[in-house]
This record gives sequence, C-alpha cells and structure tokens, in this order.
Amino acid sequence: MSKPKKEQMRYLNVNRYLLNKQSIISEDPKLLEKKAKAILEQKISGISFSPYLEGQDPSVKSLISEQQIADRLEIIRPYTHWVRTFSTTNGNEEVPRIAKEKGLKTLVGAWLDSDKENNEIEINNIIRIGQAGYADLIAIGNEVLLRDDLEVEQLIEYIRRVKAAVPNVPVGYVDAYYMYVNFPEIVDECDVLFANCYPFWEYCALEISVEYMKKMYELVKTHSKGKPVVISETGWPTKGESYGAAVPSYENAMRYFINTYEWANQEHVHLFYFSSFDEVWKINHEGEYGAYWGLWDKDGKFKFEK
Repeated sequence: MSKPKKEQMRYLNVNRYLLNKQSIISEDPKLLEKKAKAILEQKISGISFSPYLEGQDPSVKSLISEQQIADRLEIIRPYTHWVRTFSTTNGNEEVPRIAKEKGLKTLVGAWLDSDKENNEIEINNIIRIGQAGYADLIAIGNEVLLRDDLEVEQLIEYIRRVKAAVPNVPVGYVDAYYMYVNFPEIVDECDVLFANCYPFWEYCALEISVEYMKKMYELVKTHSKGKPVVISETGWPTKGESYGAAVPSYENAMRYFINTYEWANQEHVHLFYFSSFDEVWKINHEGEYGAYWGLWDKDGKFKFEK
C-alpha cells in the first residue's frame, strides 16, 4: 500500500488505549535478528515480490529479464511458501511460471489503473497465466478504488471477465481493508478478499501495532459474507521519519515482523509480508518511507543480519 493521501484515509473505530500492548521482545538487536531469521527458516506463508533493481522503475515501464526474475526469486525461495506479484506486463508476466518452476505458490496480480489500453494487456495476460496453470490465486487490481482510477462498475467487469475465463482459480481484488466496508458490491463479486493492513500508515505505535492489525483483519472478516480473507500486505519500514506514533527503525521492523508472524502462524492466517526487497524507485513516489520495506536490501542481502 502506497503512502495514502490524508483525504483518502479512514481510521479503524477502536480505542487504541484499550488495545493490549505487546512486549518489546528484546532490546538486544542480536536476539531480534535470531528470532526473525528463525521465523524465515521455518518459511513464512507469503511475501510480496518485486524483481526491480536499482535504476529500474515500473512507472516508466522498465523491462525485467527472466534471469533477473529467477535470481531474485532464488534469494527468497527457501523462506516462503507463496509469492505475490503485482503486474503481468514488462516482464512480470514471466514471474508466475518461474516461481512455479521453483516450487512456489503464486498470488498473481493484474495492475489496473486509468490506462484502459494497458488494462486490456494486463487482463489478457493474467487470463493466459491462469489458463496455463501458473496461478493459485488471482488478484484483479491493487488499490484501484483507493486511488480513484476506475469506477466500481468498471472494476467489477474486469473481475467477471477473469472469473469466466479462469473458473478453476479463485479470483479477488486487493485494497485497503476498509474499502470492503465501503464497497460491499465488490465482496459479492470476489471469491476471496485481499486486504492491505498497515498500522504504520494509521500512525500506530509499535507496541499496539499487531493488535491494531488484527482489528483491521477482523473488520474485513465481519464484512466478508463468509468468503476467505487474505492479508495481502502488511509491514514496517526500517528507515524514515516518524509517522505520528509509528517509528521506522531496524529494531522496530524486526519486532513487527516477529509479532506479525507469531500471530499469523498461531491463528493460521494467510498473510503476505511487504516486502521482499527494498525498492529504490519508490523514493521518487513515496519519499524515504517507500524505499525501505524489504526483508532484503536492494542488492539482495538479508537486512536483519548485521
């Protein structure tokens, strides 16, 4: 989830003072590193995958090679069951096949925005990927309604097209958790709901952040009409200025990761962590916050191991 504009924000209707505060785990970075690595070595449920290298930027349609994709996937392959992709153009359409060849499950995303011509390419490609058996789950659009890029009726038509063409793969939509309250008609169309849940972007202090994220998840479950809910993104940056009570840091990012996956594993919640690698290109779009959400740095080095 990109840094939201103030006019787009909604806030969870909970009293933060009543949320259970989680322990700080440890003040020792070495112990935090050990715990984070242990969770990864047991394999996390899923991770958002970005294959882009320094100097590349999807907003200018940088092309990514199959070798680049394979190299980046190989770094994370031992540590996750699933990968999530965001687009099916400019080389991204090869990620699901290569991921499958490496034994990974795939949540394949089609990027939709106001560019109708490119939307057609994305939709046709994701249908082809699904029909070829390279998608375990399909996501049509990412925060399209949050950005006001399409009308809800247009989004529904895209979802229906893909469901009709790939009937054996569950199809859903990705957006901020509260958008499913705002647009119940989207719930009706989806087989599965993909909810982005970021306490950080709601100025949430670390000690209540995972409890807050649970409430986000519960809100979607309440409005899901019995359909499965997947947390499609959550995370915490290692660098950046304080964002209200949310403080980016090396230690806080580890603590959020550890607490998040201890809960997700205990409750069997399907959760995709954001993100695989630091993404330099996001500095131009989101400031320093955007570039430092990865578990690995821009060069593919695991960050929580000094």
